[in-house]
Amino acid sequence: MNRKKWTCLLLAALFLFSMGGVTVQAEEYWPEGPQIEGESAIVMEVSTGTVLYEKNAYQHFYPASITKVMTALLASERSGLNEEVTFSSDAVYKTEGSGISRDVGEVMTMEECLYGLMLESANECAYAIAEHTGKDYDRFIRLMNKRAKKIGCKDTHFNNPHGLPDEDHWTCAHDMALICKEALKNDVFRMIVNTKRYTIPPTNKHQEETYLTNHHKMLNNYQGDEQYLYEYCIGGKTGYTSVAGSTLVTFAEKEGMTLVCVVMHETAPNHYLDTRALFDYCFENFRLWNIAENEKSYGQEIKENKIFESEDSFVGLNKEGYLVLPTAASFEDAKPKIIEIEDSADVIGKIQYSYADQVVGETAIEVMGTRVPEFDFQETKDGEILGEDEEGEKEGDDSTGESGKETENAEAEEGGEAGENEAQSPDGESGAGWLDKEIFGFKVKYILIGGVSAILLVCLGFGIYYVVDNFYLFRYKRSVRKQQKSALKDLKFKRQRRRKP
Repeated sequence: MNRKKWTCLLLAALFLFSMGGVTVQAEEYWPEGPQIEGESAIVMEVSTGTVLYEKNAYQHFYPASITKVMTALLASERSGLNEEVTFSSDAVYKTEGSGISRDVGEVMTMEECLYGLMLESANECAYAIAEHTGKDYDRFIRLMNKRAKKIGCKDTHFNNPHGLPDEDHWTCAHDMALICKEALKNDVFRMIVNTKRYTIPPTNKHQEETYLTNHHKMLNNYQGDEQYLYEYCIGGKTGYTSVAGSTLVTFAEKEGMTLVCVVMHETAPNHYLDTRALFDYCFENFRLWNIAENEKSYGQEIKENKIFESEDSFVGLNKEGYLVLPTAASFEDAKPKIIEIEDSADVIGKIQYSYADQVVGETAIEVMGTRVPEFDFQETKDGEILGEDEEGEKEGDDSTGESGKETENAEAEEGGEAGENEAQSPDGESGAGWLDKEIFGFKVKYILIGGVSAILLVCLGFGIYYVVDNFYLFRYKRSVRKQQKSALKDLKFKRQRRRKP
């Protein structure tokens, strides 16, 4: 963790130093939004969570059937589409208003229930989904409030899964935008709300098919009202009760920017007219920027601190981070701030950008894998020398269509430590591929290197022992010979003395 802290602090210092030369900055200007009829509204950019427009966005209102966005999100997260849902007596008789006329004991799949919920706004489907997903109706309501709190909602209290009038059932435009932003991350939810028509096959209670049509007039010409169609609309949910008025959540996408618009306590058809006006205002006056592609100062610091010229960066910016700015502003007008993140193995911090006194986007500073190629060029079996790019193309021709993708995925999972692909030998194995195979978690080449090194060390030890042992043996023998010569000399001397008269 200390390494990460120091790395983040160093990067922060480098980044702020590089920005120190910027002394002149354009005046921060936020476009003025249109006047709308609704009492509350908000437009939020989905990838950044930036609020582009708001009017009484934190004031409490009854949501009506846009409640079903949360119901659908929970069901999509906690249930399988093929699970069978049985309609209880409570689901059929304790609901009123919009529905698809289900009977007690009728069985449908969760997928069919979700289409009934979001296209026809069927209240009995909402009740049945709650009983099935929560295993208990009251428990599902608790799950709704718990999930809302986890998303970040602070002005919301759900008391039912369908939005029928209830004094203890309320929310605000800002919280609904947060819920919609979270729901759009769910592929099942996105698929359902983008569907214009759906057919429920015969069930155990209905022999005929049930035809559903999406009531959102900006997506589908429901009841022939083509005048409200909006070409960039990708889905949404309608709502109405006498106490809530008309409520509407709508999702739109244009030139890579996804927006969610929430309007509450409206009078029809102003909820559609206001939503269109707000979308047009946002798409015309705001632009999305990819941070990694445009943050030149930070990118230069990363580049200059590489250890090897051909390696991937030790740290880098997440390529999926964005910020949104008025079209009159440039990327450099956003003010960066580096925030350290602890207790994460892959992320050491994030750069957060602000403009006109609000956060407009951020991206993570991630620990990247490093990869140092072993060879710049390789020789094929035909003797042709290929560069790295040409080699990749040749391998792509010789292998199956999926092999290239599998190799890239493997390199990504191993943090970029895998070497470049080698030319294939006739038997299908790479020329030195067996050296990279693993035994007990260790590569063969490392085992061989370790084994040879161990043998050499043992031989060296025996050699040193042999030399030292023979050295002392030589000295010992030499000492013995000296003693023997000395004793022999003394013996001769004594014999000579005895022979003299």
